[in-house]
Amino acid sequence: RRFLDFTVKDNPAKMANNFTWFETLNVIEFLRDIGKNFSVNYMLAKDSVDSRLGKGISYTEFSYMIMQAYDFLKLNQEHHCFLQIGGSDQWGNITAGMELIGKTTGQRVYGLTIPLVLKSDGTKFGKTESGTIWLDAAKTTPYQFYQFWINTDDADVIRFLKYFTFLNPKEIEALEQEVAQSPELRAAQRVLAREVTALVHGEAAVESAEKITQALFQGNVAELSGAEIAEAFQDVPSTELSGVEAIGLIDLLIAAQVSPSKRQARQDIESGAIYVNGVRTMELDKVLVHSDRLSGKYIVLRRGKKNYYLVKFV
Repeated sequence: RRFLDFTVKDNPAKMANNFTWFETLNVIEFLRDIGKNFSVNYMLAKDSVDSRLGKGISYTEFSYMIMQAYDFLKLNQEHHCFLQIGGSDQWGNITAGMELIGKTTGQRVYGLTIPLVLKSDGTKFGKTESGTIWLDAAKTTPYQFYQFWINTDDADVIRFLKYFTFLNPKEIEALEQEVAQSPELRAAQRVLAREVTALVHGEAAVESAEKITQALFQGNVAELSGAEIAEAFQDVPSTELSGVEAIGLIDLLIAAQVSPSKRQARQDIESGAIYVNGVRTMELDKVLVHSDRLSGKYIVLRRGKKNYYLVKFV
C-alpha cells in the first residue's frame, strides 16, 4: 500500500485473483475455446519454451503460456486492462496474451517488458531464487532488507543505485568514484541500503536498521530495544527457557547449544571466547539472574567473533 493506492476515486489499484475465472472453467472448455488459438509450432518458437526443450519441459510448464494469455484476456474483459508489464523472460507469455485478445475480441493491447535484475553471479532476483527479499516486513524484516543492500557486490552497486533510487546522476557518479578509489568503505552500498530501505519501510526503519548494524559491529547489543533484538537475531539459533529465575553460565551454554559439553563450555569461558550481552565473560561460576536480561527477557550469547545465540526467557 506504500506503492499502490486502492482508495483513490479515479482509477484505483485493483488486486485480482485468477482463480476467480479458472475455478469454474473445465479442461474441455479451455482446450476448445482457448487452446485452439495456439498452434504447437507457435508455442515451440517462444524462447521460454525453446530454451528448455533440451533439458525437458513438463506439460504443465508448456501450457503455462496459454494460462497466462487467458489471464490477460480476462483482465482485459473484466477490468479493462490494456497493458501487461513483466520481466524480459515473460515476453513470450505476454505476446501470447496479446495474440489471444486480438483473435477473440479484436482489441489492440500492449506489452511492456523490463530487463531482469541480475545478481553478479548471473542469477535473477525472484521468489524462486536464493537470496530472496520481500517488501513485506513480515517476510523480510527492515534490518534484513537493509543488510541485503549493504552486502551488494561492488560490481552491482552502481547499477542498483540507478535502478532503485532517485539519486541524480551527479550523486551516483560521485559514489562510483568512491567505489573505484576506496571500495573498502562501502559508501555506495550504505547509500543504496539507506535509500531503498527508506523508500520501502520509512525513515524510522532506516534508523533502527543502522542502530542494529552499529550495535552488532561494536558488540553493544545492550543498547538495543527488545523489538530490535528480536529483529536482529531472527536468523540465529534461538532457545526458549520457561520458569527459570537464575541459571549458571555453563548450564546456559549447554541449554542454548553454544557448547556441546560442560567441559567444552569451561574451556570456552576460560579462553575468553564467550560474550554475554556483548561483554566478554570469563567467570566459571557466573550466575545469570533476571537483571542480566535485556528488555527483561533476552540474553544474547556470542562464541568467538560471529557466532551468536539468542536465549528468550518466558
